[in-house]
Amino acid sequence: MCRWLAYTGSPILLTDVLYTPVHSLIDQSLKSKLGAETTNGDGFGVGWYDTAPVPGIFRSIEPAWNDQNLRELAGHVTSPLFFAHIRAAIGSAVQQTNCHPFRHGRWLFMHNGFIDGFASIKRDLVLAVDESLFPDIKGGTDTEVLFFLALTFGLQDDAPEAVARAIGFVEACGRHRGIEYPFQGTVATTDGESLWAFRYSSEGKSRSLFFTRDVRALREEYPDREVLREVSGDTRLVVSEPVGTLPGAWVEMPEASYGMVGKEGDRLVPFAPKPPPKSR
Repeated sequence: MCRWLAYTGSPILLTDVLYTPVHSLIDQSLKSKLGAETTNGDGFGVGWYDTAPVPGIFRSIEPAWNDQNLRELAGHVTSPLFFAHIRAAIGSAVQQTNCHPFRHGRWLFMHNGFIDGFASIKRDLVLAVDESLFPDIKGGTDTEVLFFLALTFGLQDDAPEAVARAIGFVEACGRHRGIEYPFQGTVATTDGESLWAFRYSSEGKSRSLFFTRDVRALREEYPDREVLREVSGDTRLVVSEPVGTLPGAWVEMPEASYGMVGKEGDRLVPFAPKPPPKSR
């Protein structure tokens, strides 16, 4: 499996999040504690928002812990919202087009998990992607297909609804072909304004996912922690695996739930896939 991190809040150097903390995401690429694999060395990717009309992305098949270009970029890019993903490939090739996050227009998307039996239902899934979007699928991962299904089902209008419909469609296709538990994973997506994070699996045993507690509450508990004074009160991190050593800083996202962070505030609510309507 993989590890990922999503940051939103006051603009910050990528290196301060990716490299500086104890047990940082870069450390996890070599020594993960909660992942299905200890090592996540099959490439990485970062996607960030700045003043450009679309987010920037940098992806490589090099191990994140040993890539000097990533270290150089992270020390110079400042962003108020960014994704980072380290990959442990299962079933698809180690190539740049298969590294997360995936981008379409203003949207970024990444995933830790898998679609079980993907090879047997890939045709069903791909044929459901909107014809206008199909040429933009560049790689061979189940995640990219899931992203384009969500786009097909209206990600730009209602992200939770679209992801619920995409996963529901995956489950329907999988079970039609005898796959008991078609979907496993955690998903993050953003349009550069709001951030959505999902934790769900067909089996009810999802991959780990955590988010930071409210920064203002943490400041009251730890008034001497400089890092808490440097970031804005609305700063949030969502991670596959906690970083840093601050006691009580992390909350595990409940099974079958999703969280949203945006201008309208934060919310954490139950999540359930929406299967396609049965044909008559």
